[in-house]
This record gives sequence, structure tokens and C-alpha cells, in this order.
Amino acid sequence: EKRPFFTEGSDYFSTLKSVVYTRSLRDPQWGIKLTGKEKGHTIGAYFVRDEITNLIFPGSQSSASTSLNEINTSSVFRYKKDIGANYTVGLMATDREGKDYFNRLVGFDSNLRLTNSDRIQFQLLGSSTKYPDETSLEFNQQKGEFDDYFVAFEYDHEARNWGWWLDYDNVGNGFRADMGFMPMVGFQNVEGGINYRWYAKPDKWWSNFGVYNQINYYEDQNGGLLRKNGSIMINYQGILRSHSHFATYINQEVYNGEKFDLTNFSSCFGFFPSGDIRFHISFLFGERIDYANTRLGNRFRVNPDAGFNLGKHLHLEIEHAYESMEVNSVQLYTANISQLSAVYHFNVRTFFRSIFQYVDYDYNVANYTYDLDSEYKHLFTQLLFSYKINPFTVFFLGYSDNYFGNQIYNLAQNDRTLFMKLSYAWVQ
Repeated sequence: EKRPFFTEGSDYFSTLKSVVYTRSLRDPQWGIKLTGKEKGHTIGAYFVRDEITNLIFPGSQSSASTSLNEINTSSVFRYKKDIGANYTVGLMATDREGKDYFNRLVGFDSNLRLTNSDRIQFQLLGSSTKYPDETSLEFNQQKGEFDDYFVAFEYDHEARNWGWWLDYDNVGNGFRADMGFMPMVGFQNVEGGINYRWYAKPDKWWSNFGVYNQINYYEDQNGGLLRKNGSIMINYQGILRSHSHFATYINQEVYNGEKFDLTNFSSCFGFFPSGDIRFHISFLFGERIDYANTRLGNRFRVNPDAGFNLGKHLHLEIEHAYESMEVNSVQLYTANISQLSAVYHFNVRTFFRSIFQYVDYDYNVANYTYDLDSEYKHLFTQLLFSYKINPFTVFFLGYSDNYFGNQIYNLAQNDRTLFMKLSYAWVQ
């Protein structure tokens, strides 16, 4: 999320589970937002009129999505109460209303810091949803109004040298959080892990080593296995702010009636050769399910990125992601995503930011069991000017556009947006 209306004060709306995900708001016409804290009371709310209604239809093994070309009114309300210095309880409510459609959610959550090392989080959510009849029929959803629940529990123990955690989720088949991002429902999940860290004495070439182990188990609401896996990771931090990890993942997953055994490996390395330069690279390779065709394949991914401070005012970030997959020893696809972002700070109050992102997907259509385009291309640009008098009085002026293309035609502009925001706070 890069839109200032949503990024400012986003922590006011955070809970254990992502029931608020502002990228679901595709094309806002206007919005009103209120955030504030007075003593132990925290309140956040916003109302947005959106031109497009994006929908996710989640399941236990896959999800679908669509966009309705109709206006909706979306609202979020968040209240949190501090009880002493270590406990908080909160309420969350979201509502999305459109023509012949609504999704309403309400929930309770708590965050209890029992000791300096132990914390319990709990969240109980309920939703009520209704889709237009033609949408329900097209995407095999329940007709009329339907309701369901989400229960989440998490216990964390984090001491200096070692820690452990235990999570539990139970999500009904009919639960929907259309103002959030929850592409999976209809499951129960138990997850746990333990870690231990060694810390070096001063003037050593390393600062700490860590070993992490994690297991989890997913089943559907009928008790059928969805996925179980275990992993172990070794982590290092040392001189020149260097860091690396090596991990192994062993999984068993049931998809579309077939059981797959999967083994994967990942690693990364990064360091700061100076205070103004940063380098990082990560790798992932191993077996993966070709979900589109229900087959076993092999995937390779590499993600290099770097950051540079050029003088006192200009900062550059360069990122790239490359991924390829083979099925039956034949290429299935390759994907490349490149992004360049630059921020120029004129002074402590004023900056200019630019983002350029290019996406290029190539598909070997002969290795697919259905028809699709052999290439997809996308170019995104965003320019933003910001002037901040104080944390509550800010002016933004920005521009963004999107270009799309495929194997038939080159990149062509699809849309462009000019936006402006002015916020002012009256403080007594």
C-alpha cells in the first residue's frame, strides 16, 4: 500500500488477523478518516466510496476472485482500550455495502502481556455476507445471506536466548472478510515452534547464531488433511551488519484429491559494505505443486535487491524477482518483476518519491492443460510530492498510471490517476 490516506495511522487498525487490507479498495472516489488516542482509549475509523467492488471467494484449497463494476460504500471502525500497562482489549467492525451485496464483520480481540517474555493474543470474529444472485451462481457461492465465524489464539514466549510459540485457528466455511485479505477459509490449523539463539562476546566476527524449528497441521472442517509440514532454519548475523539463513522445509499436501510430498530449500545473504550501501539476495528451490494443472513440478526463485544513499538527499532502491518452474523436465513458466524506487528529501518536511515497476511473465502454453496467453506484461509508474508542516498537517500531490501488454500487442496505457490530499489537525 502506497496511498497516503491509508498508510497514515495504519497501526490503529491492526489486529491479530488481517481483517483490514486497504488494497481491496480499488478506486476510491472519496474518503473520510478519523484516528486518535486519548489516555487509554484508541479510536480509528474511515468511510470510503469505492468505484469498483473487488471480491475474493475463499475455500480450503483454492480461491477465486472477481470485480463487480459497481459502487460500494466501505467503512471500518476500530476501538481499543488499554487496561494498565500490559493488557488491551478491542472491538473491530467492518461493513461493505453495494447493490444486492453486503459483507459485515464484527469481532472482539485481546492482547495480554503476562510477563516480559509471555504474551497471549485472542480474536473472535463473526461475519454476515450476501452476494448478488448471478455472482453466487457463477462462483458457486451460497445464495442469500449466510454467516460464519473465525477463532484465533496465539501464545508467544520470547526470552533472551530462546523462545517458543503456539497458534490455533478455526475458520468456518462461510466466513468472509471482504475488507481484509483472507483467501483461505474452512480449516483448522495448529502451529508451533521453538528457537534458540547464541550471542557473541564483544569484538567477535559474529554477533549471534539462531536455530529455529516449526511444525504445523491443517485440516478441513470435516477432519480431512489439507497440509502438514515441518521446517528447520539456521540464522546468522555478524560483521558489516551481515546476515544469512539456510532452511529446509518438508511438506505433505493434499490438493484436488491427490497427495503430494514436497521438499524445499531456501537461503539468503545480505550485508552493508558501508553505511550508504546495502546488498541482499535470497534463493528458494525445490518441489512445488502446479496447482493450475494438479501436477508435481520443480521451482527456482532468486531475489536480489540493493539500496543506495547518494549524498544526503537521494535514496535509491533496486529490486528484482526471477522465478521459473518445470513440470516433467519441461519449462512451464518464467516470471520477472523489476522495481526501481527513488526518494529525494529536499528537507525534513518535503520529499519527492518515484516508483517504476515492470512485470514480464512468459508461459510455455504447450505444457499447460488449458489455453492461456503466452506472455503478460505490465508497467506501473507512481510519482508523489509531499510537504509536511507537522505530523498532522500534510499535503500530497501525486500521479500514477498502468500499461499492459501481451504476446500480440506491446505495452499500452490502460489508465492514469492524478490525486491530491490535504490534512489538517486542530489541537487544543
